[in-house]
Amino acid sequence: MVGVATKGSGSRATTIRVGPAILTWFAGWVAGMLLAGSFVLLALGADGDDYTISELALATTASWLVMLAALAFTSRKYGTGDPVDDFLRHYALRFRAVDLVGVPVGVLGQLVIVPLVYVPLRRLWPDTFSEAELEERAQELADKANGWTVVLLVLVVVIGAPIVEELVYRGLLQRSIAASIGGVAGLLITSAWFALVHPSPVEYPGLFLAGLMFGAGVLLTDRIGPSILTHAAFNATGLALALW
Repeated sequence: MVGVATKGSGSRATTIRVGPAILTWFAGWVAGMLLAGSFVLLALGADGDDYTISELALATTASWLVMLAALAFTSRKYGTGDPVDDFLRHYALRFRAVDLVGVPVGVLGQLVIVPLVYVPLRRLWPDTFSEAELEERAQELADKANGWTVVLLVLVVVIGAPIVEELVYRGLLQRSIAASIGGVAGLLITSAWFALVHPSPVEYPGLFLAGLMFGAGVLLTDRIGPSILTHAAFNATGLALALW
């Protein structure tokens, strides 16, 4: 049975309760993604959606730092007094050598599994789910990258995003929901949640399936090491295709 952290419990519980977990996500998302990120873009003079890779990296980093601060605050509030150990336990931030299996899974997911889900959708709605529509957002980013900003884009997409997003969606939300209503329900709900927070509806089916792949590692191992590596490989493969 998975222990659930409660305020002032001083226990060795390994998950945050669902209520505080959702509040943590909401506070971090509003303060980070909506406010901090937008403020940075505004301060840098970014023109609407026409921002540079450097501007995107700074805004994204600001939003991530706020989200990580929210995670740290909640972990400390419901922890035992050791902030590092509590953070690692509450969000299952652990790796083992076997987690490397996530790398081929992520590559296969990007190249084969996710494209397959769009085959029937493209037949039913060819304009909505065309390859051009699906690749538009990634291609726009890739087209803006050149020289050292390619490295910056890799740092954001392949390293930063998998770590922060897996801490939030799998380490915090999936494990909290799973501890309350079951592992499969936690996987399905969090995968849908993960897809819906992204700005491009045409990507929702693929992102939901990707969320299932990332979350499966947590469901099977109760740690986010596999999900981070799967997510990183998935993003790296997609970015490589866009940059090619």
